[in-house]
Amino acid sequence: MQTNVVQLAVFLGLTLLVALATWWRYRKEAHSADSAQDFFLAGKHLSWPFIAGSLLLTNISAEQIVGMNGAQNMLQVWWEFGAAAGLLVLAKVLVPMYYKYDCTTTTELLEKRLPNGASLRRTVSVLFLLGYMFILLPMVLYTGARFMKSLFQPELPILAIAVLFALAGLAYAALGGLRAIAISDTYMGVVLLVMGGLVTWFALDRIGWDFSGIPAERLTLWGAPDSDIPWSTLLTGMVFAHIFYWGTNMLIAQRALAARDIREAQKGIYAAALLKFLTPLIVILPGIIAFKLYGDIDDNAYGRLVGDVLPGWLSGAFAAAITGAVLSSYNAGLNSAAALYTVDIHLPMVNPRADGKRVGQVVQVVFMLASLALVPLYENAKSIIGTLQQLNGLYSMPVLASFFVAIFVRGANAKAIRIALVFGVALYAVFTFAWTPLHYLHLMFITLVATVLVAVGLSRVMGAPAATETA
Repeated sequence: MQTNVVQLAVFLGLTLLVALATWWRYRKEAHSADSAQDFFLAGKHLSWPFIAGSLLLTNISAEQIVGMNGAQNMLQVWWEFGAAAGLLVLAKVLVPMYYKYDCTTTTELLEKRLPNGASLRRTVSVLFLLGYMFILLPMVLYTGARFMKSLFQPELPILAIAVLFALAGLAYAALGGLRAIAISDTYMGVVLLVMGGLVTWFALDRIGWDFSGIPAERLTLWGAPDSDIPWSTLLTGMVFAHIFYWGTNMLIAQRALAARDIREAQKGIYAAALLKFLTPLIVILPGIIAFKLYGDIDDNAYGRLVGDVLPGWLSGAFAAAITGAVLSSYNAGLNSAAALYTVDIHLPMVNPRADGKRVGQVVQVVFMLASLALVPLYENAKSIIGTLQQLNGLYSMPVLASFFVAIFVRGANAKAIRIALVFGVALYAVFTFAWTPLHYLHLMFITLVATVLVAVGLSRVMGAPAATETA
C-alpha cells in the first residue's frame, strides 16, 4: 500500500510539474495576431528543439511502447529505422514544397499543385479525419489506459481511465493549441527517454545481461515469411508506410509547418531522425527481456516489466512519462483534426468569416467524445501495433498515391485522382476484411501501385482541366 501511495504521489507531482513548466514557457512565447494560425501552427514560431521533441513524443505513445514491446521480437526495429528514412523524405522533398506553397495543412499542397484541386484536398482531409476518429484517437486512449491499469492496477475500468486521458488531452489542445502541445511534448520527451533508458537498464540487470534461452527467431533481423515483418516487406509496403506517416500525415507534418522557416523545420526533423536510432532501446529491447522473464505475454509485457524492475517511486515517474506520451499523441490528433476540418472544410465551404480557433475547439470536443465511444472496440485486439498498422492502410496508401500523382505526374487530373482514391480505399478494404492473400504490408504496396495506375490512366483519358487556380 505504501509503495502505491509513493507511486501515485511521484506520478501526480511530475505530471503537475511538467504542466506548470509548459504553462510558464507558453506565457513567455511570442503569440501571433492571427488567432487561428497561433492555434494550429503556433504562430509559425516553433524552434527546432521543440519540433524534434514534439515529433518524437507524438510518435512514441503508449500504442508504440506497449505494442512494439508486446511483439517481443527484434524485427520491430525496422519500424524505427524506417522512420528515419521517412523523416528524411519529409525534410528534403516535402517540407520545401509545403513552404513554397505556404501550406497551413498538408492537404493544401494537393490543391496548390493541381488545377481544380480543391475537391481532392477536401476528400483527402475527410479520409484523414475518419482515420483519426475511428483508428488513431481511440487506439491511443485504449493503450494508455491499458498500460496504466497494468501498472497501478486501480479498481477502474479501462474506459474510465481513458476518460481521464481524454479530458487532460483536450485541455492541452483546446486551451493552448499546438504551441502548448509542442512545449509539453519536449519536456515530457526528455523524461520519457531518461525513464525508458532506466527501465531497459534495470531489466538488463535483472537478467544479468544474458540473452541465452531466448529463441533465435526473437532476436533476428531477418524476418521469415510467417513472421511479423517478413524480410520482403522491407522492399514493398514498409518504406511507403513511413513516407505516408512522416511526410503527408498532418499529425506529424504539422510540427514542421509551424517552424519560422524551412531551415528551422529541417533541423528539427534531422534531430528527430537521429533520435530514432536510440528509441529501439525503449520500444523493443524491454519486450525481448520480458519474454525471457515471463514468456510470450503479448501486449502485457511492458507494463509488467516496469512494475517488476523499477522501484516504486521510479515507476511512478515512468507512469508520468507514459502519460505525457499518451497526451502528446492524443492532443496532437485533436489539434490536427481541428486544423484539417477548419481550414480545409469549414472556412472555404461553410463560413469564411468564422473564428477559426473557436471552430477548432468545437471540433476537438466532438472528436474527443467520438474517440471515447470507440475505445471498447479495441479491447479484443490481438496485437496493438499490428492492428494499428493494418487499419491505417485503409487510407494511408490511397492518400499517399494522391500526393505522389499530384507532385510527380504532369497533367494529372484532380477528379481522376479522387476516383482512384475511392478505388484504393475499397481495394484495401477487400484485402483487410474479405480476402488477405499476402502480408498486409505487401497488400499496402499493391494498393499504392494500383491506385497510382488508376489515377494516371484516368488522367490520360479525362485530360487535364484548364487551370483555374494557382499551381
